[in-house]
Amino acid sequence: MEEVGRVDADVVTYQTQSLARPIAANHRRINWRYAFAVGSYHLLALLAFQRWFFSWTGVALAITGVYVFGAAGINLCYHRLLSHRSFSCPLWLEHTFAMIAVCCLQDTPARWVATHRLHHHHADDRADPHSPLVSLFWSYVGWLFIENSDVNNRAVAYDRYARDIVRDKFYRWIERAVVWITLAQSLVYFAAGVLIRISLGGTISEALQFGASVWLWGVIIRTVLVWHVTWCGNSFPHLFGYRNYETNDNSRNNAWVAIITSGEGWHNNHHADPNSASNQRHWWEIDLTYLLLRLLVLLGLAWNVQLPKRAISPDAARAGRPCALRGEG
Repeated sequence: MEEVGRVDADVVTYQTQSLARPIAANHRRINWRYAFAVGSYHLLALLAFQRWFFSWTGVALAITGVYVFGAAGINLCYHRLLSHRSFSCPLWLEHTFAMIAVCCLQDTPARWVATHRLHHHHADDRADPHSPLVSLFWSYVGWLFIENSDVNNRAVAYDRYARDIVRDKFYRWIERAVVWITLAQSLVYFAAGVLIRISLGGTISEALQFGASVWLWGVIIRTVLVWHVTWCGNSFPHLFGYRNYETNDNSRNNAWVAIITSGEGWHNNHHADPNSASNQRHWWEIDLTYLLLRLLVLLGLAWNVQLPKRAISPDAARAGRPCALRGEG
C-alpha cells in the first residue's frame, strides 16, 4: 500500500493507491444470508413512517440502544475484549456483553473476531476483507454481500484467527443458536411492550400497538442504526482524517466518526496500538467506550486494562494538533 501525504498549513491531502477486491472474494457468489438480513431489516425500518408503530418509548429505546448495544456489545465486547483482549473481566460479564453484541446481528463472536483480526493482519492490503481502498461502498457494506472464502469458510477462519473464542463452549453454543437468539430478542421486546401496556390499564388493541412500537424501534431500527455506526467505523476513518502515527495502513482519526461510534473513529490511534483499551491520545479525542470501561474498573468488574504503549509522534505532541505523516509503504 503506497501513500503520499502533503501538508499545506493545516490542510492535509493524500493520494492512495487503490486496491482490487480480495482474491478470496467471489463476486459471482452472493452471501444471501447477509443480503436477506440487511435488506429485510431496512425494509421493516420503513414502518417507522406509519403512525401506528410510533411511541416515544420506542424512540428512547432506539437511541439508548445504540449506545448500550453498540458501545457495550460491539465496541467493548466484540472489539476491545474478544478481538484484542485489551482488558479482563468476569466470565459471566464477558458472556453477558457477548449476548448483547449478538443481538446487534453482526454475526457470532467467533466470526466477528476472525474477520476483525484478518483486517488488522492485512489492513489496507488486498487480503483486507473491507478496505475502502477498493471503494467506499465496498468497505461500508458491499463486502458483506459477496462470498469471501477467507471469512465465510468458518473452519479455516476460526482456526487461523479465533481459536481462543471457539475453545469456549458458550461461544460454540452461540454458533448453533444465533438465529434463535435473534428471534427471541424480538419476542421479548414485543411481549414486554404488550404486558407493560396491559399492566397500565390499556386495552388489548393499545397493548398490541405499544408492543409493536417497542419491537420496531427497540429492535429493528436500533439494529439498523448500530449497523450503520459500525459500517462508518470500518470505512471513513481509512480515508478521511488526520494521523498521530505512522502506520503501514491508511488509518485516520476522524472526529465525526468518533462521535457517532463512541470512540472508534480514533482509528489511526487504534491501528498504531490495537491492544490498547483506550483510543484517546489528545484531550479532545474523547473515547466514550473507554469511559464505560473505566466505570467497570471502578466497580471492580474489569482489570488488566491495557493502556497505550506507543508514544505519539513528536510533531503531533509538540504542535498539540494533528500532523500528517508519510506512510511506510
